[in-house]
Amino acid sequence: MGIQDRFKNLVLAALLGLLAGCGASTVTVEGSYPTPTIPKLPLKVAVYYDDALRNFTYTEYTEQGQEEYNIESGQSHIDLFNAILPGMFEQVIVVDSLEEARNLDVDAVFEPLIEEFQLALPYKTKLDVYEVWIKYNLRLTTPDGEYIADWVETSYGKTTVESFRSNEASINLAAVVALRDLASSFTLKFANVPEIRDWLASF
Repeated sequence: MGIQDRFKNLVLAALLGLLAGCGASTVTVEGSYPTPTIPKLPLKVAVYYDDALRNFTYTEYTEQGQEEYNIESGQSHIDLFNAILPGMFEQVIVVDSLEEARNLDVDAVFEPLIEEFQLALPYKTKLDVYEVWIKYNLRLTTPDGEYIADWVETSYGKTTVESFRSNEASINLAAVVALRDLASSFTLKFANVPEIRDWLASF
């Protein structure tokens, strides 16, 4: 093999290395969520997290259509609700299926779903912040599946650009702030959702 061929091979190897390093970055959202200290509602509630929520991943694309960030946040949503629900209800039971909930002596079944996840990056918005929006569809039914309430909650989180923080860390922090925003609004608004308010009055 001549010098020219060896040079071509080295260039090709370098290019392949660069391409391999240009794949999407994975951000696994991790944070802590406090349990609210409020008077508990005297209710037994089963909670069902479906596979779509458990495995929820959002993909952000570059302006050229390439995958840029894969944000895995399913477990963080579960951690959030597992933290706040025991502070709101007398008893909380996590179930593996809606069928399992039907066989339990509970007052209601709660099922959180994620409808939309949005991420705004500084280089795209020309703002010095990372922003995350999450839209939830929250459902409350009887153990037999009868409708009690079905409502939408949105949450928002942002974090400023910091020279000592990586893009991945900034995205994680913005997502955690959004989740904490949901924890606050959900805790404060739950009993005031009209359908839930009417349902609670029947006890």
